Amino acid sequence: MIHFSSSLSVLGLLLRRSSFFVMRMLPVMLLVVVLQACEGQRSPNLTPVQQPEEQLADRFMIAAANDLAVEAGLDMLRSGGNAVDAAVAVQMMLTFVEPAESGIGGGAFMMFRNGETGEMVMFDGRETAPAAATVDRFTWLFGRPMPLYLAIPTGSSVGVPGTVAMLYEAHQQHGSLEWAELFQPAITAAAGGVPYPDQLKRQVERDFSLRFFGDLRRYLVQQSGGDEPVLRNPELSETLSRIANEGPSALLEGEIADDIVDAARSRRPRRSDITLDDLAGYEPKQREVVCGAYRGHELCGPAPPSSGGITVLQILGILEQFDIASMEPNSAEVAHLIAEASRLAFADRAIYIGDPDFTDVPVDALICPDYLRERAALIDRELAMEDPKPGSPELMEPELDDVTLPDEQETTGTSHFSIADGDDNWVSMTTSIEVPFGSRIMTNGFILNNQLTDFTFTSEIDGRPLPNRVEGGKRPRSSMSPFFVMSPDGDPRLVIGSRGGSRIIGYVVKTMVGVIDWELSVQDAINLPNVVHRGDGLELEYGTDAELAGPELKQMGHRVNITEMESGVHGIEWVQALNQWRGGADPRIRGIARGE
Repeated sequence: MIHFSSSLSVLGLLLRRSSFFVMRMLPVMLLVVVLQACEGQRSPNLTPVQQPEEQLADRFMIAAANDLAVEAGLDMLRSGGNAVDAAVAVQMMLTFVEPAESGIGGGAFMMFRNGETGEMVMFDGRETAPAAATVDRFTWLFGRPMPLYLAIPTGSSVGVPGTVAMLYEAHQQHGSLEWAELFQPAITAAAGGVPYPDQLKRQVERDFSLRFFGDLRRYLVQQSGGDEPVLRNPELSETLSRIANEGPSALLEGEIADDIVDAARSRRPRRSDITLDDLAGYEPKQREVVCGAYRGHELCGPAPPSSGGITVLQILGILEQFDIASMEPNSAEVAHLIAEASRLAFADRAIYIGDPDFTDVPVDALICPDYLRERAALIDRELAMEDPKPGSPELMEPELDDVTLPDEQETTGTSHFSIADGDDNWVSMTTSIEVPFGSRIMTNGFILNNQLTDFTFTSEIDGRPLPNRVEGGKRPRSSMSPFFVMSPDGDPRLVIGSRGGSRIIGYVVKTMVGVIDWELSVQDAINLPNVVHRGDGLELEYGTDAELAGPELKQMGHRVNITEMESGVHGIEWVQALNQWRGGADPRIRGIARGE
């Protein structure tokens, strides 16, 4: 949340020092300040969207944020397609019906498991910074880091989109249906229209800044009115048709690429320096997954530039030293241990994790069981640590006691979906344009990302270059955490992930602890109150039983913040006793899990 007093101070500086900036942005800023100062918090809606029997399937299943996206993916599976085919169809429909969260103007990480060989691989479709990007990209008055909310709606926040190229690469290797066929549900829906999605309508109503951006006002705000509003996007339908026929080159080269560059470079203040060469030169990457163990289960997640794989495994590796199963799920005892494990892991994350093409990330050392036992030994079960510092995995960095951790500006947003097909192929894919509604720049029917604000705005701390500083061609660090879990006997267990910015890590940890330690169904684990620590305070989900632990946690020394946390965990689990898939979808955003 943006604090009212600090926002007014920023406005005062703007009035004194930048009349042009004020003329362009003051109306939006004033609105954001007033809305966020006055807006009350909402208790999460945990009313079931589906009955438990509706979340069971014999052959295949998809869990995602929108029922039309789930149905588009299921259509591909019914037609003989596999999990990768379904993933393309799901993403294209999400671009239309969930434009606030993800789309072809953003990036994604896909985890894929080959059902025939058991091999797992990560496809990296993370956005890249323009070649001309420099470390001072998000500095402003007196060389200080910009407030995040000022950096978001600028051209300089836009990265080269990678989702389409990544999906195309995965499909070339593993898809079974024709590429063009996968786009047809979204093309048809965008052209003809669908009932305006409830989640999108709520987001549009809550974000009044959209009224100040012409394309978003016409596309999202004006269509949301009336008793039975309809969402249409014929321009997106045409764009998807071109990508279906031409592949990713239709997006990254030619007329649409020209429009992306023009739109990003025209946004004032702080225009983008993105070029046609940046778009044409984009390449998705294939990386080895990061795997570790928890209570005998094998857990595999994304490699850097996502911090999700390492950080989730670190938190769980630390928690494994404690008997979580014997503790009450909503107790202060559990919240304290999750908080302390998270603080230690996020300290390491800040110092060690970035784009592996630009920095040497000690992956194996960070998730080494011996190292995590050492980190767990730092936890006092009665008191919060005063100031957790990064560790020294394999003594790589023996002098870190005096390191100052950087302030990081984090957001919420993103979408996740999980897929299992009839041949035991799995996809766990987290996809994003960063904050809800991205950069607020729209072209050809889709919204451009603001993912470059995931870089650390400060380039160094105590003379030490930070691994996530801005550099040309670099991929910003992410918190996306698509995961696979195998049971101790090697059988399938869980396909999982979430939306939610850097809180994603905590949401995924909570769900895994619920399933593995407390033996809850994936749906019941998703429904647990969110308890998250990202290094800057212990967050307890407003309106849930987690609040009850607040006073005791304060006595233990935690800085407690009771806040709304709109997670979006979507997962599927194999239930050996039923010989069926069982789905789980986050009721906070009215997600759906369905299969056959």
